[in-house]
Amino acid sequence: MAEAKAKKAPRKDSGLLVPVEQYLSSGIHIGTVFRTGFMRKFIFKTRPDRLNVMDIQKIDQRIRMAGKFLANYEPGDIVVVARRKYAQRAAKKFAETIGAKAIVGRFIPGTFTNPQAREFLEPAVILVSDPIADREAVDEAAKIRIPVVAICNTNNTFQNIDLVIPGNNRGKRALALIYWLLAREYLLNKGIIKSYDEFNVPLSEFEGGRR
Repeated sequence: MAEAKAKKAPRKDSGLLVPVEQYLSSGIHIGTVFRTGFMRKFIFKTRPDRLNVMDIQKIDQRIRMAGKFLANYEPGDIVVVARRKYAQRAAKKFAETIGAKAIVGRFIPGTFTNPQAREFLEPAVILVSDPIADREAVDEAAKIRIPVVAICNTNNTFQNIDLVIPGNNRGKRALALIYWLLAREYLLNKGIIKSYDEFNVPLSEFEGGRR
């Protein structure tokens, strides 16, 4: 993003959560050269360099949908998972902002399934940054039959995923924007804030460090 802090509200004529330029500059729509049949409906086009480009409108719609869905749960019942380094800052800030729990770095087997484990948690829903990197968490969530919300790139499948958020899950700025918007949508749908103007957490805190 060109600015360190995101605008608090979208342009009135955009119909999007933030101006389209902000989405584009974050790279939220840039996928991989690989595409699965599962993600086909979210892909807008394939560039000459073979990178698949996702539809901004559909990304925006799914972020709204995920925010409403997660708002059905209390913050302490939500666990966000991010194994890969570039997702960790945004995931932790999301958890801090809404009051959820975060598991970053290596996911310890048995965290959701073994009550004797030191790290044992009993979430009601989990949010993962990448179904491939976070596969162990997704598999354990399926075993205990809790829903999984996942940020999916063009190369992801939907195995054991209940709600897909299409987006670039390999880009630090893209992930920061997704998690920033999810936090804002969650708090709004939960009634904790009454308008976007009340959400005063800078996007830069989700990005962290140097770009």
